[in-house]
Amino acid sequence: MNLNNFDVVIIGAGPSGAVASALLNQQGFRVCVVEKQHFPRFVIGESLLPQCMQFIEAAGFLPAVQAEPSFQFKNGAAFNWGSRNTEIDFTDKFTAGHGTTFQVRREKFDHILINEAIKQGVTVRFGEEVVAYDDDSAQLTVQPENGEPYVLQAKFVLDASGYGRVLPRLLHLETPSHLPPREAHFTHIDDFIDEYDFDRNKILITTHPNHRDVWLWLIPFGDNRCSIGVVGLPERFQDFENSEQILKTFALQVPRLAHILRNAQWENDVPYRVIRGYSANVKTLFGKHFALLGNAAEFLDPVFSSGVTIAMYSANLAANLLTKQLNGNNVNWQTEFVDPLMVGVNAFRTYVDGWYDGSFQDVIYAENRTPEITSMISAILAGYAWDTENPYVAKSARRLAALAETVGSAVYR
Repeated sequence: MNLNNFDVVIIGAGPSGAVASALLNQQGFRVCVVEKQHFPRFVIGESLLPQCMQFIEAAGFLPAVQAEPSFQFKNGAAFNWGSRNTEIDFTDKFTAGHGTTFQVRREKFDHILINEAIKQGVTVRFGEEVVAYDDDSAQLTVQPENGEPYVLQAKFVLDASGYGRVLPRLLHLETPSHLPPREAHFTHIDDFIDEYDFDRNKILITTHPNHRDVWLWLIPFGDNRCSIGVVGLPERFQDFENSEQILKTFALQVPRLAHILRNAQWENDVPYRVIRGYSANVKTLFGKHFALLGNAAEFLDPVFSSGVTIAMYSANLAANLLTKQLNGNNVNWQTEFVDPLMVGVNAFRTYVDGWYDGSFQDVIYAENRTPEITSMISAILAGYAWDTENPYVAKSARRLAALAETVGSAVYR
């Protein structure tokens, strides 16, 4: 047996790579995951959506995820803007499926997923970087941390490299996002939040009181820690010296956050970090012998925590399609992968755009939404952005515009 010859090589051991590798391994294919870093490693994107649970369960990872005590049970999202507060209950949603999930320390979560894949028989090579790729032959050149480069031969390659975007860089597929180049400043804090002040079962998204294009996240974990971050255009932050100053200043300008975090300890072993110009797009999602998963293809914005959901959805879609192809059946990657994947991506895009232009914020903070409309919005925010039976998926832009016009004026009463 050639130890460098596989049915599928997956670049990246994050959630999409782990899910795709497990699903393909279940079908009897030889799978190798190549990961540049060593796990555990810090990464952002800590608030999962309930739709993720379907793919975690299908991959055989659910018992291990449920057993981790630091993962915080999550059943919805809370929004705050000044005196206005809205809670969305993910269990009260239009679309059938999981209604709860977890908020996770990604260094632990990602490590658990890929370890479970290894236990199932997936080959994973940490500390190795893909430095070249030939799509005609599906050959990858891999550079280990120590040693000489070597060639991996595959029948097909899935790029699950996330922000690394390995194949888009190597094949010159990157193209500018339609979204402005925002930046996120974030860290973890020891929160010491009083229980009566805050529902730890929900992510809290706050709109800045003076700048509606600036928002903050507060993601509680199960071990007295929270992830906290602020997102905005670079010009909003240009007068500050560093991420610590930016984050503390904007967080404490929000009365709700200032109250919740009055006992918080901001200094610990987690540094302040920044990600700039995170939104990205590509010219194509597939080639002769490759397909791009999750953030390796396109990343919208962190506001609705859609990144991991899109990554896992694309991994599941690609694994199912690749199973057909490797078993000798004809497949069409445009109509069977790209087109269905973009249904959800485009729905999320509508609400990301609506968040920043204010129309979706008007809907979120309005008090006159009907229960039926709220359940449809809840389904999308829970990750079910591919359910075309939901009118706010199938005709997302038109429906949001009409809804914002109907309820938006109530926000300012």
